[in-house]
Amino acid sequence: MSTTPENAVWTRFYPEGVTATIAPLAHDSIGAMVRATAARFGDASAFSNLGAALSFREVDRLSDAIAANLLGRLGLQPGDRIAIQMPNLLQYPVVLYGALKAGLVVVNLNPLYTETEMRRVIDDAKPRAIVVLANFADKVERILPGSSLEHVIVTHVGDLLPQPKRTIVNLVVKRVQKLEPAFDLPAAIALRSLLRAPAGAKALPAVGLDDIAFLQYTGGTTGGVKAAVLTHRNLLSNQAQFIGLIEAAFDAPNPVVIAALPLYHVFSLTVNCFGFFLMGAENVLVTNPRDIPGFVKTLRESRPHGIILVSTLAGALLESKDFAALDFSRLRITVAGGMAVRTAVAEHWREVTGQDIIEGYGLTEASPVVSVNPPHLPVRVGTIGVPLPSTEVEIRDDDGRPVGLGEPGELAVRGPQVMREYWGRPEATAEVLTEDGWLLTGDMATIDEDGYLRIVDRKKELIVVSGFNVYPSEIEDAAMLHPGVAEAGVVGIPDDKAGEVPKLFVVKRDPALTADELRAYLAEHLTNYKRPREIVFRDELPKTNVGKVLRRELREL
Repeated sequence: MSTTPENAVWTRFYPEGVTATIAPLAHDSIGAMVRATAARFGDASAFSNLGAALSFREVDRLSDAIAANLLGRLGLQPGDRIAIQMPNLLQYPVVLYGALKAGLVVVNLNPLYTETEMRRVIDDAKPRAIVVLANFADKVERILPGSSLEHVIVTHVGDLLPQPKRTIVNLVVKRVQKLEPAFDLPAAIALRSLLRAPAGAKALPAVGLDDIAFLQYTGGTTGGVKAAVLTHRNLLSNQAQFIGLIEAAFDAPNPVVIAALPLYHVFSLTVNCFGFFLMGAENVLVTNPRDIPGFVKTLRESRPHGIILVSTLAGALLESKDFAALDFSRLRITVAGGMAVRTAVAEHWREVTGQDIIEGYGLTEASPVVSVNPPHLPVRVGTIGVPLPSTEVEIRDDDGRPVGLGEPGELAVRGPQVMREYWGRPEATAEVLTEDGWLLTGDMATIDEDGYLRIVDRKKELIVVSGFNVYPSEIEDAAMLHPGVAEAGVVGIPDDKAGEVPKLFVVKRDPALTADELRAYLAEHLTNYKRPREIVFRDELPKTNVGKVLRRELREL
């Protein structure tokens, strides 16, 4: 099935005023967008965290200072790479916008990276500078010798909080919580010293839509660590593609939105840092979403209009009695990104909050959003919604030919949000980007007569049982419907008779749950060849930083 935005059946599901294609971009760079948005919303709160807030005007001013110092004091040049390694703190958007205003290319580093993972990214991207939270600076110290890094900029958790809270928070983090390991970086620069523009600073450089904004590292559609090259045009286009659909969910200006996904993840980066910022929303940054009591406290105090999270985090919140007691009268939208939403979680969320979880689909290589369930319409559970404006989709068979309605095939995507290439990897680029601009996602999908997409599974994670295709997500979804199951993951294992059979890994919610009980339950939901031949109980499952179960690591257990 192939279609273009102009003749797409799904455009009738767009909110009023949203057209099949996006208008020409209003800004020629992300920095220009930040300046225009700050001029529009001024003293309204743009980002808040740990009980403090920065206005749009303050974010613009501070990021201008960062940009001027990165260029003038540190001598960085437009096009140089700069790494940022920190969780959701007020410093993140300030540093991010400053780097982009300076024409630098941002390399987001997961704070939980091991030294080996950090070295791999640093060696590939070759950034000249890194901005790192002191909690992780000891790892920077160890990888620094022989690396491309010339400048290390260190920040502390409370650096953008007002006094005396700043001093108190930084002391508690270091002395009481002992979250700052000792490190020796004598040439390190304090981030706070870069928050005032140098005297006589030169004008910031012109940055264009086709300049690179990010090297966003990902496992990618072909495996292995590689960076998607995302331009200012990619990110601004994607924000323009989804903003009209999301805005339709809100009935008040300057909504309060919870950013529980890390901003260094491409979903929250685009949706929170760019999309909701442009809308004039207050992004409430959650530094440690795994602290469920603290997260619930943030929700109670902020009474958000919107929540951005992942399915596993929604499930963890639903386990809290305090969460169920919250006032959800202002909540208008919950968006889950990063992974598929389990049916049991979606149903429980609706029971507790009165709102559906809006599911969409994206991948790093598409900046990342491709499709979404229109928030102003009833959610079609189990689908990833309809393609965004200016987005083409095809469902293809193994020979690259379009398949019919309802037939599974590989999802291919084309639009202004699709990456330019993989950084320094022409062969990997050629595997996923066709000459005419189609991105081969590696995801198996179907499309119905209304244009609603449904992800069947990862192409490479198919389990073939006696010639029948089995999709791990279907088994996981069935297992998650059992009230005694908290988490589930499925992989294929070799079998002498069937070739492959499913193996199910489970984290129990009910300690009394047995394998025989779960097998009997699954027998009611799955045909015989789809039923797991082995069930293994574990205390936890390996996950990515956004809570997605890592099936490749399950295979090694």
